[in-house]
Amino acid sequence: MRSLRPIRLATGLATATVLSLTASGCVTVHGELAVVPAATRSEAAQALKDFTAAYNAADKAYDPALDADRVTGPLGAINQAGLKARQKNNPDGNTNHRPLELTDARYLIPKKAGWPRWFLADTDSNRDEDSGKLDTRWLLVFVKSGPGAGWKTAYLSVVAPSQLPAVAVDGDGRAEPVAADSSGLAVAPEDLSTRYTQYLQQGTPDVFAPGTATSGWREARRTTRRAGFSYQYIDQPLDGGTFAALGLETEDGGALVFFSSKHFEQQTAAKGLRPPLNSDVEALLTGELKSTLTKERISSQLVYVPKKGAKDGKVVMLNRLPGLTAAKGS
Repeated sequence: MRSLRPIRLATGLATATVLSLTASGCVTVHGELAVVPAATRSEAAQALKDFTAAYNAADKAYDPALDADRVTGPLGAINQAGLKARQKNNPDGNTNHRPLELTDARYLIPKKAGWPRWFLADTDSNRDEDSGKLDTRWLLVFVKSGPGAGWKTAYLSVVAPSQLPAVAVDGDGRAEPVAADSSGLAVAPEDLSTRYTQYLQQGTPDVFAPGTATSGWREARRTTRRAGFSYQYIDQPLDGGTFAALGLETEDGGALVFFSSKHFEQQTAAKGLRPPLNSDVEALLTGELKSTLTKERISSQLVYVPKKGAKDGKVVMLNRLPGLTAAKGS
């Protein structure tokens, strides 16, 4: 997409992602009814620091309890299930642990009233330092559910800088959140999960640009073949509570939107055969595996949604992060 440019943020924004809101009008005790700052920049930086420390501790020990209070939404579901599986398979922890480092953090700061409040951290990680790896940015969405709650990371997307659209910011570096039911976009953020899962099941509505996580994934599932086995797929929208879509307005009138979905893959074996298991699936398996294995995955997506009526009006998938969350045998 030639119209997409790297995110541009106001100069002087500090290291971490923050969602500060500009105060205006009357302010209630907790700011529920007024547009108020969601976090100070130092608070946001601390949230990023706390997440990174907890993530590293949990990854080193393979202990989901160590970062359970720092993750939520789709990232929380994926993170906690993954750690649970690896803990079962590696009770002594992660002997190959390499600390995650998130640096060069920049801020996108939506303005909004009420709860939840959220901010986006656009960071550089040390995961692409190996020679030959594509340079990427790690985008983390931090959410705070209420005045007494802590910051938790709900979404993570890994994207090449050249693929990111320019997010609209004002003179103070404040970004504009997109309403869940926005009528000015090709697809309203609150409808993305339903549209995506309908598309995967039926091929319609055809609102997504071709790509590995859209047309490519549909084709891969359609052509999956293995002698003695049949496959079925069920896709369900996931769009409430901590799984709700969150978006920011882009300079061209479109939006950068994070949203969630749930996916089931059922593998049924012919008589005398048994579905194969890898160690992670086996660690999360419930029930007795005889002939049918059902895998449940949660997925988070980052998309660019053009404004309604745009010439190239398709939703572009920028990143998809799926993770196994459950498995059942029967």
